[in-house]
Amino acid sequence: MFRRISQFCKQLFDDNQNTTETTQAGLSLEIVARKNHAISRKQISENAIKVLYRLHKAGFKAYLVGGGVRDILLGLEPKDFDVVTNATPEEIKRLFRNCRLVGRRFRLAHIVFGRDVIEVATLRGHHVDNEEKISKVNAEGRLLRDNVYGTIDEDAERRDFTVNALYYDISDFSIHSYGGGLQDLESRTLRLIGDPQKRYREDPVRMLRAVRFATKLGMDIDKGAADPIYELAPLLKDIPAARMYEEVLKLFFNGQAQNNYTMMREYGLFEPLFPLVENVLVEDPHGPATKMNNAIMRNTDQRVLADKTVTPAFFYAAMLWYPLSQRADDIAVESGLSTYDAFYAAMGDVMEQQCRSISIPRRFSTPAKDIWQLQLRFDRNQGTRAFKFIEHPKFRAAYDLLLLRAEAEGGNLTKSAAWWKSFVEGSEEQRSVIARSTAKGNRNRNNNRRRRSPKKTTKPEE
Repeated sequence: MFRRISQFCKQLFDDNQNTTETTQAGLSLEIVARKNHAISRKQISENAIKVLYRLHKAGFKAYLVGGGVRDILLGLEPKDFDVVTNATPEEIKRLFRNCRLVGRRFRLAHIVFGRDVIEVATLRGHHVDNEEKISKVNAEGRLLRDNVYGTIDEDAERRDFTVNALYYDISDFSIHSYGGGLQDLESRTLRLIGDPQKRYREDPVRMLRAVRFATKLGMDIDKGAADPIYELAPLLKDIPAARMYEEVLKLFFNGQAQNNYTMMREYGLFEPLFPLVENVLVEDPHGPATKMNNAIMRNTDQRVLADKTVTPAFFYAAMLWYPLSQRADDIAVESGLSTYDAFYAAMGDVMEQQCRSISIPRRFSTPAKDIWQLQLRFDRNQGTRAFKFIEHPKFRAAYDLLLLRAEAEGGNLTKSAAWWKSFVEGSEEQRSVIARSTAKGNRNRNNNRRRRSPKKTTKPEE
């Protein structure tokens, strides 16, 4: 108490000086005065400023926190602006008519301004024995429910990485940096707050976040934070499949797919998400599946950086192609089904198994199956049938997958891909010439097959 009063008096006399102290849990705190940092309110979204000021004027503490503060300090453009306050979700809702409360594991307030949503969380606190109704941890230490409220110091102690424990105080425009967050930003080091084993067990998704932040921000994962990942990676299998779907979007659709994929395989984080793909990669480390995955990641990054659309339907269709092919072969051998029927049966099996770890919405799983199905039609639809085939709604995605397969496999598939490439990229006149010549060649081959029928032999006279 006396330390807080002393600190307050010191700030009254000199608001331009930085101050340092330590929280009760032993986490360092540096308060950087407005004069000594580069954040300006002009860099913060207008709607986030509105939320901060309304909370402040209502008598609550309000801070911009995490990625918004971190990215501004790094010279990046923040993707979103999150706010924390000592107001409860119900108090926030009473302040904002455009507020809706969401979440079960931790209650959040979403302040909606058209398409812009400002997420507001109540400062989190530590668990105590009598808080069983508002917090719950399973046998492995993972947080199941977490509506425990506290102070800014406690909230910082509960955050994952030091570079995310940065708070911009709207009351005096200072920055509260916990655990050496500002120093870690400068040294480009990603460091966990607290014991890494415990923090990863509380929420295994933090391991994926470590990879994502490291590649996005160009940081190195601190050795203490990196060492337990390979051992604890299997904990991701217990995460709800719906949540993993959202995490995959963040990992592979942010322009860092190739780097995230490489680091995830290095730390053993890829297998819990894509067990079928990992099995194929382990069986043949230098085979077409490895080449395909690298091509998928490279092409996805190129499209994201070029502001082109990317769709989960194509991503999953391409990622799961070789597990699908392998499963189709197994079904054909086991059941004696035709190649076509075995392929159809395998589509359902592979998608069902993948959805156990990543819940792929039907609006993407169904188009992915269409893309798979069309792979069987490319050889049969060369010639004049090609004109109708290219009108299929999923033709372009299926064609792109054909090109990736040809790049990964080579051989006869390269010839098929080359034919379709010349047809797709040709003018209407060129397409007609290509189609007629192919149709004529097919008729000649069919005629030759008929001419090769065995000749009748007569029995020599005795």
